[in-house]
Amino acid sequence: MSVSRSDSRVGVWLVGARGSVATTVVAGCAAVTAGLHPPTGMVTESPVFADSGLPALTSLVFGGHDTLDCPLPKRAEALAAGGVLPPGLPSAVAAELAAADREIRPGGPAAGDTRSAEELIAAFASDIRDFVTRCDLDRAVVVNVASTEPAPVGSELPASSLYAAAALRAGCPYVNFTPSTGLHHPALAPLAEASGLPWAGRDGKTGQTLLRSVLGPMFAQRALAVRAWSGANLLGGGDGAALADPAAAAAKNAGKERVLADTLGTVPEGEVHIDDVPALGDWKTAWDHIAFDGFLGTRMILQTIWQGCDSALAAPLVLDLARLTARAHEAGLSGPLAELGFFFKDPVGEGPAGLTEQYARLTGFAERLRGAGQQTVPAPDAAAPGSPGPGVPGTPAPGGATHGGEESE
Repeated sequence: MSVSRSDSRVGVWLVGARGSVATTVVAGCAAVTAGLHPPTGMVTESPVFADSGLPALTSLVFGGHDTLDCPLPKRAEALAAGGVLPPGLPSAVAAELAAADREIRPGGPAAGDTRSAEELIAAFASDIRDFVTRCDLDRAVVVNVASTEPAPVGSELPASSLYAAAALRAGCPYVNFTPSTGLHHPALAPLAEASGLPWAGRDGKTGQTLLRSVLGPMFAQRALAVRAWSGANLLGGGDGAALADPAAAAAKNAGKERVLADTLGTVPEGEVHIDDVPALGDWKTAWDHIAFDGFLGTRMILQTIWQGCDSALAAPLVLDLARLTARAHEAGLSGPLAELGFFFKDPVGEGPAGLTEQYARLTGFAERLRGAGQQTVPAPDAAAPGSPGPGVPGTPAPGGATHGGEESE
């Protein structure tokens, strides 16, 4: 277990706080801290992070934004009925779910919302600051786990970028676990650099792309020529519905293709298809078909099938990222946390694309945090008082925000 100051309290502000991933994060953290389940899938609970000063799981306090109004306890019951959460867990951690639900505030922009981008950012930042003050937190990390949004058109800030700007204004580190724009909007880049805050992202790597980041280097290192790499995803629930939008699916697939380009040194023929199958709920099947050449041009095929529960794959990584980013903030680090590329399809900063090399950088980061000591960093509610807006006039992108969980693979 990683050590932390006994009096430390760290907020985890989830954008998309009533979705499947966020609900699993809250329920899972409560289950692990109560000793009901082991921390399976949590990288930060492995021995390499011992004594790195990460905040204890018991110190995490949850809140967030969402446009949905289904309470977390009821959402957890639905996930248990679908086999995502263990039977009986929602009732066992009902108090923790209810406490987190009380800290969820209305998100946006909802359909018909007439507030400007500046007004929305100010409101979101105020919600985050109030959370820090009300819960007596040392610091808070904002993590985007909302549904994938289409890439923006024009200069308007999409919903994910409004929340990212609000995190900066509230003085909070930011993690984008989705392929949505977030801090990648050009209008926010100078603000992020000037904020003195650490940030990480983008697009959590939990399934099909995780496997690609292992297999891609294997083919390159064995000097095997990949001729084509095609894939398919079948998934349901809100994520399947969100990714039925071709623009949202294109944003998701860009990261999958980037991993192959970075590990193979070229982009092979083929593409990934995403199909919405509502009956699958939170479960997904990902299939890859890889055509490659061996010695003397012998043609061969590798096929893989990944069947997994998206929320159960993503939730432990969200907890890992919240702890690592909070610790980086405490240690006085700022800017893109490239060492966290292990967790993402499209990592910020410079770094390798292969999983083995990414893991080596992550373990180096653990050592860096271990030697960083405790730094004095302004609390979020005290950071940049009266700071100006994002410097981007205009209104939010049309269509409103879609929250309620992120498909990440």
